[in-house]
Amino acid sequence: MALVQQPTSAANLLALLEEDDDSLRLYALQALDRVVHDFWFQIASAITSVEAFYDDEDFIHRELAALVASKVFYHLGELNDALTYALGAGALFDTNEQSEYVQTILSSCIDRYVEMRRAEAEGREAVVVDQRLTVIVERLFSRCFTDGQFEQAVGIALETRRLDKLEEAVHRSPDTVGILTYALRVSQDLVVSREFRFEVLRLLIKLYESVESPDWVSICQCLMFLDDAAEVAKILERLLKGSEDDALLAYQVCFDLFENEQQAFSLQVWSLLEHAAPRLPQAAPDAAAHAADAGAADAALPAPAAPPAPTGATSAGFTGVPAGAAPAAAAAQLDAASEPTGGPEAAGLPAGGPAGAAAAAAADSNGRGAEPMDTDGLATLAVVAHLSPEEHAQAERWSKLHGIITGVTPISLYLEFLSSHNHADRQILKNMKAVVEVRNSVCHSAVIFANAVMHAGTTVDAFLRESMDWLTRATNWAKFSATAGLGVIHRGHLAQGRNLMAPYLPPSASGSPYSEGGALYALGLIHTNHGQAIRGFLLESLRSTSHEVTQHGACLGLGLAALGTGDEEVFEDLKGVLYTDSAVAGEAAGLALGLLCVGSASDKAGELLAYAHDTQHEKIIRGVALGLAFIMYAREEGAETLVEQMTRDQDPILRFGGMYVIGLAYRGTANNAAVQKLLHFAVADVSDDVRRAAVLCLGFVLMGVPEQCPRIVALLAESYNPHLRYGAAMAVGVACAGTGMRAATDLLEPLLSDAVDFVRQGALIASALVLMQQPEAKVAALRKRVERVVGDKHEEAMARMGAIMAAGLLDAGGRNATPALRSHSGYFRRTSVVALALFTQYWYWYPLSYCISLALQPAALIGLNGDLRLPAFSVVCKCKPSLFAYPPPVTQEAAAAAAKVPTAVLSTSVRARDKAKKKEKKKAEATADAPVDAPAAMETDDSAAAAGPKEGGAGDGGAAARASANGVGTSANGARTKEAPEEPASCRVDNPGRVVPAQERFVELDPAARWVPIKPQRAAAGILVLKDRRPGEPVELVSAAAAPAPVVQQTPAPAPAPTAAPAAPARGAPPSRNTDDEVPPPEPFEYTPP
Repeated sequence: MALVQQPTSAANLLALLEEDDDSLRLYALQALDRVVHDFWFQIASAITSVEAFYDDEDFIHRELAALVASKVFYHLGELNDALTYALGAGALFDTNEQSEYVQTILSSCIDRYVEMRRAEAEGREAVVVDQRLTVIVERLFSRCFTDGQFEQAVGIALETRRLDKLEEAVHRSPDTVGILTYALRVSQDLVVSREFRFEVLRLLIKLYESVESPDWVSICQCLMFLDDAAEVAKILERLLKGSEDDALLAYQVCFDLFENEQQAFSLQVWSLLEHAAPRLPQAAPDAAAHAADAGAADAALPAPAAPPAPTGATSAGFTGVPAGAAPAAAAAQLDAASEPTGGPEAAGLPAGGPAGAAAAAAADSNGRGAEPMDTDGLATLAVVAHLSPEEHAQAERWSKLHGIITGVTPISLYLEFLSSHNHADRQILKNMKAVVEVRNSVCHSAVIFANAVMHAGTTVDAFLRESMDWLTRATNWAKFSATAGLGVIHRGHLAQGRNLMAPYLPPSASGSPYSEGGALYALGLIHTNHGQAIRGFLLESLRSTSHEVTQHGACLGLGLAALGTGDEEVFEDLKGVLYTDSAVAGEAAGLALGLLCVGSASDKAGELLAYAHDTQHEKIIRGVALGLAFIMYAREEGAETLVEQMTRDQDPILRFGGMYVIGLAYRGTANNAAVQKLLHFAVADVSDDVRRAAVLCLGFVLMGVPEQCPRIVALLAESYNPHLRYGAAMAVGVACAGTGMRAATDLLEPLLSDAVDFVRQGALIASALVLMQQPEAKVAALRKRVERVVGDKHEEAMARMGAIMAAGLLDAGGRNATPALRSHSGYFRRTSVVALALFTQYWYWYPLSYCISLALQPAALIGLNGDLRLPAFSVVCKCKPSLFAYPPPVTQEAAAAAAKVPTAVLSTSVRARDKAKKKEKKKAEATADAPVDAPAAMETDDSAAAAGPKEGGAGDGGAAARASANGVGTSANGARTKEAPEEPASCRVDNPGRVVPAQERFVELDPAARWVPIKPQRAAAGILVLKDRRPGEPVELVSAAAAPAPVVQQTPAPAPAPTAAPAAPARGAPPSRNTDDEVPPPEPFEYTPP
């Protein structure tokens, strides 16, 4: 067989291009096309001749010349010229070729096409899209459809804004629902323009509705982003009137809507649904009068004494009442509070203490002591005896839906979960309290913060009860913060929230404005996003006081309780406080106005900005600037006008606010323009506050792609400016919160040893945010560092404060809460993002640090049946039980050992000790000559151990071998222990159970189980509505008496060895000392003096 000789040069082919015969030119171009990748450097010298052939319109093979020229320019690095000639090649440019050249040109083609389509849509200039680009893009779509790459086609369609191709990809895909789900997910990440994203959502809604079994959960999520409450109400009404499965789906829709934390939208949906609720017949006049008389008689009777609550908790186990199968039970829970009639008098927090609050709550547990909640919606749903079974069932469905969409049911479920699964270790708090100096108010307040966050939502205030004398050190604003901490502990306790805070609410017996202001702030924390019941009381408290501290707490409480509602009456009252020009009250009013109108892009922003220019108080300017950032939340390009105004202002505080406007307006979008602006201000602004805020807000912009944040801020973390290093640490903490990402911890590691105290503080807090609810193997090193920093009295106060706050964050919510910036549906939770932004303001105002509790979500798996009760249900977790188990409790001995520091020994002491030793030696030598009978040497364990090998020899080795063969080992001190069996590779999580975000990928549902989620694609976390596959069988419910303390079930542990660690103390009780390891006392003896 003849060998084919490979060409060694393209010179002969280039010579043929000079011929006049077109056939020779064609041959030369065809040959050059085959060897261009090898001899492009030679062809480049004659590229003008090749270009001339393309420019000659009479040359019939000009497309081939364009293809050769495109490949040459590709190798020269001129991608624009290469793309231009590739377009001129027409059909000769093969989009199906898998070469590097074709893929690069296709990428350039798509980029240019996307740019032209975007410019055309935004109307920036008169742009005419090149039809040759369109032809290549069309061919690319055809290739995707032919190869079955529908996900790639969806991505290209979204990038190029071709909704027609998106619709075609969905219709041609064999898995319509799957490709729709994929399109919905990537539309939140790939689509930069907010307007175009809304167009995509409208198209997806239409496509979802066209399938045989529509995904109503996803449809309602899309409608929520489009703010179409009317359509959501229609869908829910249709589902409630349908089959049992449809009703379950309606419940799941409402649970997911609640999780997205859109209070105003949920209330609007219910107001539209209320007209369709079944109207029940009015009671007869005589019956109504009799009921009124009976109610009056009951009111005259003395209230029965409430049973004492268990120490450290206000509820235990899952009673099922909050889930409310019966509407009457739900109504009773909603009506569980009325106007306060008094309570134990307390002179602020130190005098009354949380014990007084708990006593007031217990005394009024029969329903008196809090403002009555609005139950008009449920009043129309009360079930009466003469209803038909069908009407009764419909009324129950509407009652359950009302409890879910208003938040009563899910909040109660989470409240009971956090209370019954509380594993917070109070010994950690006791250790920190012991090492913190009484005079150090910064660390004192930090310990109170750590306790509040550690017990957030658990209703456990035992540490405060035990530390009343220590709490009396809190004065003025420290008292304000300590009182507000009760709101964090009792967050979600809607029915008894006002009862719990009654001793401190105005007018209180102490008359302390700091306690009153803190209590009003605490009410806002308790009722965040669900403040309809407390709105009137907070407004009245604001109007009836003129003290700026009380006004400060009332404004913060109102802003949180009415978050996102846009209430005009509340807005006018807050604006009135702002215009009083009081620095303390005005700062809170500015923040509250932003919280009230969050995400609305209201025209009132211009009025607030004008007032910020008029006032001279920096605190008011900062509060208004942050409020403007909240108003522009998630508005993206709609906030550009305000961004330009604030970032060009001469006042550095307004520029500081402009950084937060950028961060919150583009939160989670990873918008390149926003990132570039923040980086520009981070290195170019003259104010350290602005530069720090610019770096920090990168975390908000990049929280949608947390893996990119450490890489982008890596150089800033090495800056000479400590403010930039602090901002880089907090940016990583914000973007990577709860992820445990290795790149984030690697970036934060050197900052933990920074020379500047506030940089170490930020690094400690950010590390705790990143490592929350991560396996203990990752967290153990940080816990040791935190313990060391807190116990080091020579450490700066700022660093110790950061370590104490980090300790609280690591164990937040009784070690059951995690920072949840996204819902389980994949959408950003507005309240969590705003709360995280408020938390970062602790730099200026410590009480705002408590807002971090609003960003926490219970790491729970709660399954509910059709009656909204908890059936016996479990899932499989395919990982070792110890991987995500609770960390072991801290014992008092371990704490003492860790706190022990080496004692400094002076050189004079060493010399004195050596001198004493010499005297003793001389004395012993002097008495050695006397004939005294020496006593026999005492036999010690060491001598016996040394003699052992000589006496036992191989015999002992054989005994050890036999013991090993029988499964018995020998510990370090010679004790015989059984070898621990191998840990199982999987475990089961019972309902309700703890499932942390990192654990979700290991959790699997049994497809053959009796209870399955009504939405199969739903992640096995959060609140799941379950469908019963065997409805005829009896239902086993979770018992209220058996509080599920352990989360996982595993094989029984082996019998503990004599050297085992002390057992974990019961929750709520201090750890006990293990006496098994102590040395026995000596035998009694008689002492005879010499």
